[in-house]
Order: sequence, then C-alpha cells, then structure tokens
Amino acid sequence: MDCLFCSIVDGLIPSKKVYETDDVLCFYDIAPVAPVHVLIVPKKHIDSVHQIGAEDVALVGQIHQAAQAVADQLGIADSGYRLVTNCGKDAGQEVFHLHYHLVGGGRLSHFGQTDIHTG
Repeated sequence: MDCLFCSIVDGLIPSKKVYETDDVLCFYDIAPVAPVHVLIVPKKHIDSVHQIGAEDVALVGQIHQAAQAVADQLGIADSGYRLVTNCGKDAGQEVFHLHYHLVGGGRLSHFGQTDIHTG
C-alpha cells in the first residue's frame, strides 16, 4: 500500500508531532489554513470516514479524545476550534487515509460556503 499517512505513522516520512498515543498520531499540517492546523490520523489505515466499521468505534472515540488533548495543549480549547474530515474526492479528500483537520488559533470564516460546480 502506498499511503502518505501510513508512511508518516511508520516514521518513513518525518512530521512535526504534536500528540501521540498507541493508536493515534497528531502532527502539524505542512500547508496550514489557520494559525493552528493539526492533522489527526488513526495509525490503523482506514480509507475514509465512510469505511469506519463497527470494530473501529472505540478508535473514533480515541481520535476525538486526541483532538481534545491537542486543543488543550495548544491553548485553543476555550477560544474554539474546528474539527473537519473530508470523505471522498468531491469533498476534497486528497489523502485516502482517514484524517481530521483541527484548525483554530483565531477567528475562522463561516463554514458551509461551497464551490460545487455542476455540469
């Protein structure tokens, strides 16, 4: 399997780690869209949120606990942050390994605007 995030999890590609558990790795995004932009990935390869199985429910909880820990560690828990995952090509998913973007550190623009093109 040729997966960028699996290579990062395996230590084959360096990353600037923020937080890590046995099952989850959090590291800074190399192209941040906000003052704080951290990627949260399960160490287990799952293509996207749509492929999460019943056996992964506890792992999803660990991902959300990691998001809380990162927000606390980086001092944005009280001011607020956004946690986003894209599912599929049309939603903007570029790396097909389940991951969440934790963004914050300042006032974020309104979420929900689209650039959907038809035709």
